[in-house]
Amino acid sequence: MTRAQLVEQIRTKKSYLCVGLDTDITKIPRHLLSSPEPVFEFNKRIIDATKDYCVSYKINTAFYEALGLVGWEAMERTVDYIPDTHFKIADAKRGDIGNTSSQYAKAFFETMNFDAITVAPYMGADSVKPFLEYKDKWTILLGLTSNSGAADFELQPAGDGQLYEKVLTTAAQWGTPDNLMYVIGATQSDWFTNIRKLTPDHFYLVPGVGAQGGSLKEISEKAMNKEVGILVNASRAIIYASTGEDFAVAATKVAKEYQQEMAGYLQ
Repeated sequence: MTRAQLVEQIRTKKSYLCVGLDTDITKIPRHLLSSPEPVFEFNKRIIDATKDYCVSYKINTAFYEALGLVGWEAMERTVDYIPDTHFKIADAKRGDIGNTSSQYAKAFFETMNFDAITVAPYMGADSVKPFLEYKDKWTILLGLTSNSGAADFELQPAGDGQLYEKVLTTAAQWGTPDNLMYVIGATQSDWFTNIRKLTPDHFYLVPGVGAQGGSLKEISEKAMNKEVGILVNASRAIIYASTGEDFAVAATKVAKEYQQEMAGYLQ
């Protein structure tokens, strides 16, 4: 998916919502466990319930890899089921030496038709560039994350600033605003003004709204640029809005509430 196509979807739907399919088989409604493919069946119903209110889906691959072959198959089926109108993110946080990264890129961009993958930048340019070589695919680089451990490295001094700032500005030279995004945690809203100054044209994937307590209002006010420039992810708040047989109806309600709030910020 190109940047222009993504922006068009955001403008058309008046939404920059990304629904996180962090599907934990121990948390899905019990009545689905009798299904031959409970994880995919859950995802299918969530997608049907939310697709009118979001522009993206993010699959956290760990929840699928933990189940072995059946989990991998559920992930593949889910990716295929997501409409092509929606931006498909593999939240895989890969990052390794160049030839290994090339295989990761092939796995997620060719074998499975994801539009984007999250990547860890610790090993530097040669570990990231194989992902950036794909046309109309996106690399989403970890920038400033929401977890407490961000203080261990990301917020440490590095030259004239902090390490996360060096990551943002250095990586911006590897790609362009058309193929490189950054993960910026919603609970780091105080930092968004500075981050937007450093990377004025890039998109941000922003997890941490909802169950983690990030403020959609603050993020929208501080992080938007002229082409919106943000995808706000909500996972548990939507997919586990109910654990009963009405889980899809509940997911629709919460996703619609997010979309309606976002529409107000887009005016």
